Amino acid sequence: MNYERLNAYQAMWLFVSFDLPTLTATQRKRANNFRINIKKEGFTMFQLSVYTRHCGSRESADSHIEKVKKLVPIEGLVSIVLITDKQYGQIINIWGKKEKKTKPAPPQLEFF
Repeated sequence: MNYERLNAYQAMWLFVSFDLPTLTATQRKRANNFRINIKKEGFTMFQLSVYTRHCGSRESADSHIEKVKKLVPIEGLVSIVLITDKQYGQIINIWGKKEKKTKPAPPQLEFF
């Protein structure tokens, strides 16, 4: 097993942010389906239109990027940002006047 793949500079976090139109019922349905489908791909909500997913390697991140690309609706903007686990650990979240640490990366190995 290659333990080097587990270091904080090689594990990646994907951030998917989106601004999708919701003026019509069809647009709302597309935006909601996009949210549902990225959740099925293992993403969790970070903010209202920002979802994150931990990936054990760049190869895994690339695979999930391709999956997200296939889910993008015909209208709107979807952006994907990759950061290392080390960078993710330096995020500062401020909830009102209280700062909170970011959640740590999942401890389990990823097999797919």
